[in-house]
Amino acid sequence: MCFNGIAFNGLAGFVMRSMLAATLMFAAATGANAQMTTPQIPGTKPKTVQTVPIRPPALQTPSETADAMAQAERLSLQSDLAWVGQYNGAITGEVSERMVNAIKEYQKNKGGKPTGVLNPQERAALAETARRKQDSVGWKIVTEMTSGARLGIPSKLVPQQATDANGSKWTSPTGTVQVLLSRRKEANPTTAKLADAEKKEPAGRKVDYTVVKPDFFVLSGLQGLKKFYVRGTFKGDEVRIMTILYDQATENTVEPVVIAMSSAFNAFPAGPQAGPPPRKTVEYGTGIVVSDDGAILTDRLVTDSCLAITIAGYGSADRLAEDKEHDLALLHIYGARGLKPLGLAGGGAKTNVDVVGIADPQSQGGAAGVSSVKGALARVTSSDSALSPPPAVGFSGSPAIDADSKFAGIALLKPAMVAGPATSVPASQAVMVSAETVRDFLKANGVTANGSSADAKAAVVRVICVRK
Repeated sequence: MCFNGIAFNGLAGFVMRSMLAATLMFAAATGANAQMTTPQIPGTKPKTVQTVPIRPPALQTPSETADAMAQAERLSLQSDLAWVGQYNGAITGEVSERMVNAIKEYQKNKGGKPTGVLNPQERAALAETARRKQDSVGWKIVTEMTSGARLGIPSKLVPQQATDANGSKWTSPTGTVQVLLSRRKEANPTTAKLADAEKKEPAGRKVDYTVVKPDFFVLSGLQGLKKFYVRGTFKGDEVRIMTILYDQATENTVEPVVIAMSSAFNAFPAGPQAGPPPRKTVEYGTGIVVSDDGAILTDRLVTDSCLAITIAGYGSADRLAEDKEHDLALLHIYGARGLKPLGLAGGGAKTNVDVVGIADPQSQGGAAGVSSVKGALARVTSSDSALSPPPAVGFSGSPAIDADSKFAGIALLKPAMVAGPATSVPASQAVMVSAETVRDFLKANGVTANGSSADAKAAVVRVICVRK
């Protein structure tokens, strides 16, 4: 199949406009080369108005008829033909022999005469069939939260979603259909280099179709027992790639969706985009020792997708639990001695706190010692408060201590998301999750926080995440 589509502007399918256009063309044809006269007034000479000659529709080719349509209608027609499985080309609104042949094939399948020009009834039937196909798979346009890329997702086919800073993945419950949006930094990328890399990763891909343009590339073929489709592009050093995997048994259902997804994919939409950078190979955060048997509380995002998690000075740690709503993670180290867990009592409403943590050595001149910074709180929800100014990189997961030297909550750095309108309220760059929420999380995971120390500096540790 040929999937070298580019982004399209949406689905129109307005039948009334087609009927109106047909009516106007018929009226123009019957009046071609005719003279129209105004009612004669006694004593005046009749006034003659010459109409503009046009070519009657009966003598137009199907391509000429399509060219006469509005751009939005041509886009809608191509999209609807793709959804019913007749068209597998680029949804660009440009008239092509492939588009005309798809119309003829649709007409033949419906028992009609293959003229290449849809009458109003045929166009209405096509639009309704396409709409039902979209509804059946839960078609919707979404914005991927870490990058701001826009793509079409068949939400009923892939209802399960997981997201980290490297992108998002949508899957069916049994994994028969998967959609991945990945992003990464790469020095001096080109579409040719990216396409060559995708052909080799993962190993065993059998590519049967390749398109490489200066601004995007497309690959499709077999990956094990699944079919795959890849479309990628870049801007500067940011690479964004959409991959679709699906079992061959689902081909009849999925392939029309793949065409629509290819055309809907907009990796770098116009307008300001924020979004966090892709995950670092090595990332540093701060953890809080909360029990003398090695329980450590930290930032969930810092410890996502790690091949190994290390607590500096103590060794390897396991991640036992997470709270996605509040971005908390529970780690555990084994056999460590001399731990000084922090007391977690307290946690009333506060306006100012001291955040105690360890800065990222990669961006803070090799910093290794514990330090503290002051922050002001503004309540956002019952469990979270905005924290400003944001502490330094590496402080995410640090304890926030109130004026009475009590634990007030855990400070988390928040990556900026897609920028909104200028009038919107900017997203918080850092938040404090309340002490009560922290205690509830630990209790729900069977952790007895037995610390009594008020010395936050003695209770914090450096968390190191190593990724692929």
